[in-house]
Amino acid sequence: MESALSAAGQPIARTTTLPGSEGVLEIEIPDATQEVAAPLVEQHLAPFAALFAQDEIAIPRLLVSDMDSTMIGQECIDELADFAGIKPQVAAITERAMRGELDFAGALHERVALLEGLEETAIERCLAERIVPTPGAATLIATLAAHGTRSVLVTGGFHRFADPVAQRLGFDHVVGNRLLVADGKLTGAVEEPICDSATKERTLREEAAKLGAGARTLALGDGANDTPMLVAADYGVAYRAKPKTRAAANGWVDIEDLTALLLLLGIARENWVVK
Repeated sequence: MESALSAAGQPIARTTTLPGSEGVLEIEIPDATQEVAAPLVEQHLAPFAALFAQDEIAIPRLLVSDMDSTMIGQECIDELADFAGIKPQVAAITERAMRGELDFAGALHERVALLEGLEETAIERCLAERIVPTPGAATLIATLAAHGTRSVLVTGGFHRFADPVAQRLGFDHVVGNRLLVADGKLTGAVEEPICDSATKERTLREEAAKLGAGARTLALGDGANDTPMLVAADYGVAYRAKPKTRAAANGWVDIEDLTALLLLLGIARENWVVK
């Protein structure tokens, strides 16, 4: 990596292998911008994890994270749709929305409408049978908590999934949408106002304001509706993200295990709270 940067005309002031973080290299490049260095990193290290910062990287006081395809490996609405026999139809809309090709609110209403009449019990079955945390997610949250970080799970998905996921992983707070149910069946509607990209960004800013000036913030997500909060955070990390989201971030985790983020933050393995 150092030789690649040097060959590209980027002088390197310092390289350090972080203690207890084998395979993690901290590179100080005085005059390089993220736009210059990032493509070189991506070219020579794939898959990889990286975090770019102007100042010394510090453990954040706040983490705000997306849920679907970030803290868990699934899209809950797609899995729920499978119980109604319409997963391919719903998943196609989800993919386009996450790529930023569709308005998120419109796409959410369209997908939820397709679930009208589905038995409410399908939610609990889906949660028990299909929803699995991302590798390293619980260790990430527990370790950051031990270092004084408040964690908020904010999702365009639903509280019926997000609340138990948050409890399982150790989040402090949850923001999400609520499916409407009547007579034991989904009505095909969601409670207004919905949690969307603006909600995610607002949540990050409001939570950060509670911590006072100078508190570092970290946002984590994979889809287009995560982009505003990634941009608003000190460290906006795209997790195995869609192209538009990735382009807006100043950090990337392309490998599956979220503990890579702990290494990027300089937290040695012996200081992890392993879950």
